[in-house]
Amino acid sequence: MTEMKLVEDTAAKIMSMEVRGALRIAVEASKALLSVIEQGATFDELVSASDKLRDARPTAVSLPNAINYILHLAEEAGKNEPTVAKAMLIADVTSFIKELEGTIDKIAEIGSRLIENGDVILTHCNSKTVTSVLAKAKRDGKQFKVYACETRPRYQGHITVKDLMEAGVDVTLIVDSAAYYTMLHKDVKKVFVGADTVYANGDIINKIGTSQVALAAKTAGVEFIVCTESIKFSPASMMGEVPEIEERESSEVTDMKEIKVFNPAFDVTPKEYVHMVVTEHGIIPPEAAYSVLKERFAWSFGED
Repeated sequence: MTEMKLVEDTAAKIMSMEVRGALRIAVEASKALLSVIEQGATFDELVSASDKLRDARPTAVSLPNAINYILHLAEEAGKNEPTVAKAMLIADVTSFIKELEGTIDKIAEIGSRLIENGDVILTHCNSKTVTSVLAKAKRDGKQFKVYACETRPRYQGHITVKDLMEAGVDVTLIVDSAAYYTMLHKDVKKVFVGADTVYANGDIINKIGTSQVALAAKTAGVEFIVCTESIKFSPASMMGEVPEIEERESSEVTDMKEIKVFNPAFDVTPKEYVHMVVTEHGIIPPEAAYSVLKERFAWSFGED
């Protein structure tokens, strides 16, 4: 397989959701670009490969963040003699990928401390970060229950249930429309969700239905906790740019071709509904997203 073919295949897998989850998308795209670099691609060829990958999913900001950082590394490395530049860039990108892959364990360590014996927790969609937090709490000997929304139309909640069952967590699947009822009648104490994008003002983009769960939690007096890596914070939002909310095929919802279908893949949860955000750097209030962006993405503002 040529390296550009690998890029095209990776982009197709991201687009089809064979590769899914914002962090995994960033990691797989970074690995594809690393392969291009290892084959001695020029900077223009690296940009071309980056463009193919960037277009695969418009909402998951981790994808352009990772790509843009690798291009930044390439520009910095390019100030050196070619042989040195290539070795430096390979080392830097390899280190970046390793850093990305290690963020989940850090968040799991921090987030698991928020779970107490006897807690009843609700989650929405399938977040590898969230399931890692819950699995870590279980390994630490904590006893708690989880209710997982099915998350139509692609039923990512089924994946969550399987992952948690494998981790030995007491988990129950519920239909999406039962989230508020479950909070009230099953004594839910906390909601844990992941994120695909975090705005500079603290608003959260996540799987469709997340904002409704957050509103229900606000009404029910339940803590709404977001677990996410800093690679998902949006530097573009500091300039007022708003990520495109992806709309997917109607076939995901129904096979009746004669009817109209509105199928947004994500929604926006206002920061006012978010109790805290757990990152690999620690726990922050949503309003602190701006500070994280200024520190994490200083390179993108020409401040490194």
